[in-house]
Amino acid sequence: MEDSMPYSAIEDVQLLSWENAPKYCLQLTFPGGTVLLQAANSYLRDQWFHSLQWKKKIYKYKKVLSNPNRWEVVLKEIRSLVDMALTSPLQDDSIHQAPLEIVSKLLSESINLTTQEHESIIVAIAPLLENNHPPPDLCEFFCKHCRERPRSMVVIEVFTPVVQRILKHNMDFGKCPRLRLFTQEYILALNELNAGMEVVKKFIHSMHGPTANCPHPRVLPNLVAVCLAAIYSCYEEFINSRDNSPSLKEIRNGCQQQCDRKPNIPLRLLHTNPDLVSQEVTSADSRHKTVIVTSNEVHVEVERNNTVNQKLKANTGNDSEPNLIDCLLISPACSTMSIELSPQAERVLECYVEILKILSDYDDWRPALASLLQPIPFPKEALAHETFTKELKYVIQRFAEDPRQEVHSCLLSVRAGKDGWFQLYSPGGVACDDDGELFASMVHILMGSCYKTKKFLLSLAENKLGPCMLLALRGNQTMVEILCLMLEYNIIENNDTQLQIISTLESTDVGKRMYEQLCDRQRELKELQRKGGPTRLTLPSKSTDADLARLLSSGSFGNLENLSLAFTNVTSACAEQLIKLPSLKQLNLWSTQFGDAGLRVLSEHLTTLQVLNLCETPVTDAGLLALSSMKSLCSLNMNSTKLSADTYEDLKAKLPNLKEVDVRYTEAW
Repeated sequence: MEDSMPYSAIEDVQLLSWENAPKYCLQLTFPGGTVLLQAANSYLRDQWFHSLQWKKKIYKYKKVLSNPNRWEVVLKEIRSLVDMALTSPLQDDSIHQAPLEIVSKLLSESINLTTQEHESIIVAIAPLLENNHPPPDLCEFFCKHCRERPRSMVVIEVFTPVVQRILKHNMDFGKCPRLRLFTQEYILALNELNAGMEVVKKFIHSMHGPTANCPHPRVLPNLVAVCLAAIYSCYEEFINSRDNSPSLKEIRNGCQQQCDRKPNIPLRLLHTNPDLVSQEVTSADSRHKTVIVTSNEVHVEVERNNTVNQKLKANTGNDSEPNLIDCLLISPACSTMSIELSPQAERVLECYVEILKILSDYDDWRPALASLLQPIPFPKEALAHETFTKELKYVIQRFAEDPRQEVHSCLLSVRAGKDGWFQLYSPGGVACDDDGELFASMVHILMGSCYKTKKFLLSLAENKLGPCMLLALRGNQTMVEILCLMLEYNIIENNDTQLQIISTLESTDVGKRMYEQLCDRQRELKELQRKGGPTRLTLPSKSTDADLARLLSSGSFGNLENLSLAFTNVTSACAEQLIKLPSLKQLNLWSTQFGDAGLRVLSEHLTTLQVLNLCETPVTDAGLLALSSMKSLCSLNMNSTKLSADTYEDLKAKLPNLKEVDVRYTEAW
């Protein structure tokens, strides 16, 4: 039935029940006569009957509530409207949504309601909200109530189940941003209660549930979306003022051009040292020049020394925008910047950063949370705010402490050319405030699982060698290990730099001990790789990693081409021994405990391997994908592994020489 039908003209709707009446008919009575409607069956006839009844009543309530006179009468009509919707036999979303829209329109047009009248209306429509999202105008009304009456019992008793339903079932806040705003205001209202964040923490725990895994997959993404929007709103004033600020490229190049810009609006991003606010400070040494780029939202001091000049020269002619972290890197003289937020914005920021901390404490939520935060979804103004980065550091630490690769790998950037949390919290990054302790922790966990170890070490050598050497000089064991690995894998080509690393290692007891162990290993490696020895070798059944290491250290195996470890007890740990065999072309790991971690190491070092047998090993897609770098593979046995069809297709596409493949008893079979 169309809304244009004159439902007000219908005086009565009846089901025809006399003996000779046509089957499945309705009789509509108008002032000028009657109309018979015949349906195809009794179900359709009943649907028509209840629909017409419902439409007629809705029209009546719209008319009554469009001209409110006495609020006690209006409240009575609202309750009657809600009862009608709840008792209707019709199964349609509009049955509950139409009353909510009527009340929403009534509230938007009535601006002189008292607080008591507000709460009475909210309580009256509460039953309809149990299974329905509130319409946009009603969300605005709820937001206003949360802001003005955060301690009202309505917030706890009525709004809590509504917000819980939103977080569990909402699929896209982009289509209904007022739902997100309502959720945001509701959480802030909870934070205003006497217990404050304890109430918020209990609410989040109720959303997660008592079990180890949250049964509602939409809760975490929705909570993160609310947090990101709230944090963004704290810096919105600065973000909106970007139109009059230098571009990122101008900041990188120290470009002033202030004469071509509109006058700056009042700044709220302040240096603690007022002497720093100047256009240009030039020292006697022309090689050391400090430029302060002044914009209406940020003062960035760029210190140009020999190293930075080299970077700028390397980037000359490149039209691409500088990356985010480079724009935020500041000299020590200017590292104490503070953003002055309003008291309300400070409370909002504190609340929602604390929520991110709470979310990071749940083991089952941490992988998804790390993935959502990996692209750094915060504005650059937030990353330049010392208070924000200091509080968020707890979340990053939780990622760095998690042994699961899917979590701590999110510390790195999403793709090449983009910076991630690893760069932001490393020495020289704008968020680093602990002399590199978090940086060392991140390096340690990443080195333990990163299959591209050489690539990671190269990145550290190119960008963070200075901080690594400084931390090693202070006795940090992780950094000592990093420097030893750089020497062992010949990452550093410059002789002077190698000598400097050796001097750094020998300056501490732990460094001296590990460097001596490295020298011993190098001597053993030279002896192991000396030409001679067998070309084929088979280890006895039940041999272990220690047995293999003991055997390989007992003689020369420079000519070893075929090694069989089938039916032994070796694990991924033996990969460190296998990569020392320069001539190895065939490797049999059938029915061993060799896993993904070992495959990642092999794929990086044994690029000339031609035959690999992984039958009945615990390898998965995560490790098998790494084999795509072994271009010389011509025979690969993945029988009875956890190989998926997609990974198999990917390997076939990336391994051009692959001729013999066994994928029986796998998903790809």
